[in-house]
Amino acid sequence: MMNTQSWDVEIVGTWRLLHRRKPVKVTLRQQRLITALALRGPQPRALLAGLLWPNSTEKQATGSLRETIWTINHQLPGLLSGGLVPGGGMQPMALSADVVVDADDIRRRAHAADVSRGSRERGELLALLSDAELLPGWYEDWVLAEQDRWERMRLTVLERLSAECLAAGEIERAKEAALRAVDIDPWRENAHRLLLETYRAEGDQAKMIRVYEDFSERLKAEFGVSPSPRIANVVGGLL
Repeated sequence: MMNTQSWDVEIVGTWRLLHRRKPVKVTLRQQRLITALALRGPQPRALLAGLLWPNSTEKQATGSLRETIWTINHQLPGLLSGGLVPGGGMQPMALSADVVVDADDIRRRAHAADVSRGSRERGELLALLSDAELLPGWYEDWVLAEQDRWERMRLTVLERLSAECLAAGEIERAKEAALRAVDIDPWRENAHRLLLETYRAEGDQAKMIRVYEDFSERLKAEFGVSPSPRIANVVGGLL
């Protein structure tokens, strides 16, 4: 019987379940339930059944969920919480309180805007966010919605991090953060503006012109619009 503590769920860049830092193999059905709870927190059983088995009847979905919960509780003790309560009701299903989910840690660190970050913290956060795709290769509708929310979070924090690094004179880090933001959303003006700011800080006027003209041409071709004055002002009289 496994010790019931020290579970880790990794859903950023991969999917892994670890017990005392050692990978544990689980079935796809178990993966999906664990992932839903890792992303959404405590959930009523009826909602989980409908989310994970949308093409099944209510009875079939409920049975599949019940079987999956039973298997996890017996094979992976201590991973889940939730069950009968006095009076016959049911607690929402959840991961146990001591289960560590990597996405939660990244979110906490990314949103620590009230904490003044030093150079080391900025470098660590940039490394965490740079290749931090959520559940790559997962394409279910409920996962796609979570992936979209995750990418918007990454984009916002990378832009803020780029601005912080610029202000601190860490131009290479500022540039890397801006480039990652542009990769996430190639049409995002603010990300391109920050990228232009990094090249201006380096004195690389030729690169500024190339980046601006490429962005301008793509905007015109795709949407029939030109960059806003805010981003055009960065290149100033260079054009």
